[in-house]
Amino acid sequence: MKKLCLGTVGVLAVALLIASIALLAARVLEKAVDRQVQEEMILRNGSDTLKVWEEPPPPVYMQFFFFNVSNPEEILNGETPWVTEIGPYTYREERPRVNVHILDNGTRISFLSPKTYIFIPEKSVGNSEVDLIRTVNLPAVVAMEMTTTTGMHLPVEFLLLLYKEEMFSIHTVHEWLWGYKDKFLHAMHKINPTVDEEFGFFSKMNGTDDGEYVVLSGEQSYKNFTRIVEWRGKEKLDWWTSPTSNMINGTDGSSFHPLLDPEESIYIFASDFCRSLELIHETYVTVKGIPAYRYVPPESFYTSGAINKNNAGFCVPAGNCPGTGLLNVSTCRQGAPILISSPHFYQSDEKYIKDINGMYPSKEDHQTFLDINPMTGILVRACKRLQVNIYVRSFQDFIQTGSIKTLVFPVLYLNESVLLDDDSAEKLKAAMFESSLLTSIPYVIMVLGVVFGIVFVVLVCRPLRPKEEGSADERAPLIRTS
Repeated sequence: MKKLCLGTVGVLAVALLIASIALLAARVLEKAVDRQVQEEMILRNGSDTLKVWEEPPPPVYMQFFFFNVSNPEEILNGETPWVTEIGPYTYREERPRVNVHILDNGTRISFLSPKTYIFIPEKSVGNSEVDLIRTVNLPAVVAMEMTTTTGMHLPVEFLLLLYKEEMFSIHTVHEWLWGYKDKFLHAMHKINPTVDEEFGFFSKMNGTDDGEYVVLSGEQSYKNFTRIVEWRGKEKLDWWTSPTSNMINGTDGSSFHPLLDPEESIYIFASDFCRSLELIHETYVTVKGIPAYRYVPPESFYTSGAINKNNAGFCVPAGNCPGTGLLNVSTCRQGAPILISSPHFYQSDEKYIKDINGMYPSKEDHQTFLDINPMTGILVRACKRLQVNIYVRSFQDFIQTGSIKTLVFPVLYLNESVLLDDDSAEKLKAAMFESSLLTSIPYVIMVLGVVFGIVFVVLVCRPLRPKEEGSADERAPLIRTS
């Protein structure tokens, strides 16, 4: 009986160890988790994934910070500008996907994504419809720049004087953002119909969409989940979108349990930059108890087009490249002399920071980043931060510019952010816990095999108690004598 028990323990120990090693080598349970995640990364009609994709649950916030000009007269006399940051003015950004159509046997999906911005007073420093901001008068600057190619100096100067337009103007936050109409713009529209009668840095963006997207559903490969293949009728775009927000464009397709490989880049669609944006892995972070990889733009993203040929398209006109930290986006802003940078000229040439008093760049407050859970590819936190600047200079023919220095003048910056809500975070942690339990089964089996192995060794090696020479009864004589 003892030998049978001893043999059973030994066989069980060996069997458990072999089974655990086989499971680890074949990655059976890990692959099962991968398959489950990959199966959920398909946009199918009526699926939960499609419902979440159409109505992303985590709220996206858009914060605006303005640079209020403190010394306008001194600036026109050639002195260094002083600006004060005022903000945030926070809006909840709603971007549902509508007019969703499944195409090509479920392999592609078309949709529109209208944007609506709702002001959130409790997350703002003031009232956007009351607070006044003084900054560069972009319509006047555009009108003056226009005369360099159209020869319309006299009518433009007349209108500037007639309507008392100056280099700097004052409007409410709401007007600067979403638009205002005035007599000067109306008159300019009559002279040049391409000039809009309404101006706002984000005019006509509230309640509108930016065109039809066509994306891959992931049916043919989970690696192509929501990959944008067409936008506004343009095909073969190397851009990505994500199930959480249009702002973030998801992951590259490399397999790393099962989605992310920190050695490879990911890409986001950034219409603000008129291009796709590459992001590289920077570090590991934890968000609400969820592990994540942090991805940030490489330093080369803002490198001058004179050095980084990938940025040559921002040299407008050709060969006229802004310094490192700036991207000239005038070609996709109807010719307005607008340059994009990181807030406070973070990671820009020192010159731009020194040209403006009130610039305090910091990585913590001004870096763009995405935090993505590597197991599921779910975006848990992100901030897209960019600054709107206007190129200003002195015009001899326009008294409005005075003796102003040639400057890249900061007007405002935005922080578009998303953070996984608590309910979604708890669900994600529960799913991760379940998958970790499943993938840990081989290790549990291995531990049991080791335990049974130790028991077997102890039983085999334990010394047997020596048999006593005889009991008291055995030593007693068989025949008692009296």
